[in-house]
Amino acid sequence: MKPITGKRVKAYLIDVAVSTAAAAGVEYLLRKKIKSEAFHALVTPTAVMWALEYAQLRNSGRTIGYKTMGLALENMDGTEPTTGQIVKRMAYRDTISTFQYLKDREAFESQDGALFPHDRFSGTVVTARQ
Repeated sequence: MKPITGKRVKAYLIDVAVSTAAAAGVEYLLRKKIKSEAFHALVTPTAVMWALEYAQLRNSGRTIGYKTMGLALENMDGTEPTTGQIVKRMAYRDTISTFQYLKDREAFESQDGALFPHDRFSGTVVTARQ
């Protein structure tokens, strides 16, 4: 595993832990209004994670996990990612990109782990910075 890839994995795990805690709070608040267990198992965690990630990336180009690991998300030209790029990246990562990883693990990462398929699709790149 390349160095940036390792940092990205750790950053993602940190972000999942933060969003899981937030989702537990949201689920507690919604439990009285929405009785469907399927909703709480599928929709709530995904919606909370996407909302947190979107808000953080829109605000600073970094999530809590990215800040902790010294990474940042940027456009290919070094500017901040747009709203559309962030949404495309999250949607592609959580759907098609997973299957691409399972199909061909060796070709999944490029540029020493700075570019995954969901980054190529959205026109973004992850860079190391403090």
